[in-house]
Amino acid sequence: MQTSPVKLSYPAELAEPPFTLAQIKAAIPASCFEPSVWKSLSYFFLDVSVISILYAAAYYLNSWFFWPIFWLMQGTMFWALFVVGHDCGHGSFSKKKWLNDLIGHLSHTPILVPYHGWRISHRTHHQNTGNIDTDESWYPVTESKYKQMAWWEKYLRFDLALLFVYPLYLFKRSPERPGGSHFHPGSPLFKPSEKWDVLTSTACLTLMIGLLGFLTYEWGWMWLVKYYLGPYVVFVVWLDLVTFLHHTDPEIPWYRGKDWYFLKGALSTIDHDYGFINNIHHNIGTHVAHHIFLNMPHYHLKTATEAIKPILGDYYRKSERSVFSAFLRSYKTCHFVKDTGSKVYYTPKSELEKG
Repeated sequence: MQTSPVKLSYPAELAEPPFTLAQIKAAIPASCFEPSVWKSLSYFFLDVSVISILYAAAYYLNSWFFWPIFWLMQGTMFWALFVVGHDCGHGSFSKKKWLNDLIGHLSHTPILVPYHGWRISHRTHHQNTGNIDTDESWYPVTESKYKQMAWWEKYLRFDLALLFVYPLYLFKRSPERPGGSHFHPGSPLFKPSEKWDVLTSTACLTLMIGLLGFLTYEWGWMWLVKYYLGPYVVFVVWLDLVTFLHHTDPEIPWYRGKDWYFLKGALSTIDHDYGFINNIHHNIGTHVAHHIFLNMPHYHLKTATEAIKPILGDYYRKSERSVFSAFLRSYKTCHFVKDTGSKVYYTPKSELEKG
């Protein structure tokens, strides 16, 4: 059974953007670009406080009726803490690098994210968003590559590991990119000058794993499952789901060669509304503004988004679907892009049957 082509909600063939990066920036209040150390720290301490309260509740109740609820809530808070570290990695937490690095490590190390290793590869993603050849994460495979993939490769990439791929990415990087670990300073991801940053984060992560190992030795594997692995899995699902939603959509164009430049790539993402979760995971759904101005604190992104909408017009994309509906739509229709063309869109695998 063949599926009909996806009907785009936005014009598929928009001309070159009739505005510049400077014009977009001029529409945003200057205060949106100014981080507040105290406000940034308040989000960090709020997240840590909620995480602590949830741990206390789980210890007190110690009930299998509560553990699944705890995993969902605590995993969501792990994700919120990741977003705080995400601001640190972009330098939008504060103007003080040492404070960004300190809070970044305190936010990311407990959830097994190598702060500097991730920060550097994430910088590459932002510098190349929407570029099929150089983007770092969640970029599409080509039609010819898709045809060559074994059934189990397709199953792993598009089904089984879709929302659990992040830990593997830290060790193996993305498919079709030169192999590289986020933990090794000799990885192709890093410059020689970044060696000690990478080693510092790897050392912090090693200490965290050692601590988890010690606590598991003292209290058993069930302690690890109940208090850490459950929330960690939920956190990984959140991270992969959000990244997938904002960069995998049949309405998002991808570019090759000279047809790509930073602003067009930054516009190749889509906003999503997560309902009440918006206020928990720090407005990460305002992804278009974030990609255009990555050094903007998360608590200014909603204001900035409203300011740039009149400028962007049809170039601003926001899903009108629920998160679940948007995920299913992209899951069913976003499999590969054509081998040729400077501007291409995701194509469903059903298109191969027509050939």
